[in-house]
Amino acid sequence: MSTPRILYCHCQYAQVLPKEVKEAVLLALCEADAQFEAVADLCELSARRDPLLQELASGGPLKIAACFPRAVKWLFAAANAPLDPLQTQVCNLRTDSAAVATAALLQEPLAPNLPSGKNPA
Repeated sequence: MSTPRILYCHCQYAQVLPKEVKEAVLLALCEADAQFEAVADLCELSARRDPLLQELASGGPLKIAACFPRAVKWLFAAANAPLDPLQTQVCNLRTDSAAVATAALLQEPLAPNLPSGKNPA
């Protein structure tokens, strides 16, 4: 399996992610010199059906730093960009610590965790 791409959501508008967690994860990604895509707000991209979401969903393994896996699944589905449940891992910045999320994004192998059921396609 190829190296997963990383998507980081800053949750700029809803602001439901703890500020200290999202800032620490972003800093860690930058300090690790990791290649990642940072977006201001995944919810906004979904609402606009931004083509970036389709590109990410169809681009192979993907790790996403955002909120709840079920929410991320449906945000992509609403943008006509369904995620592959076998190639997608969501790090929940609402519940995970910065250290746990950073390790999952940078060090650990892909651990798919999208909820099953209800095909969004």
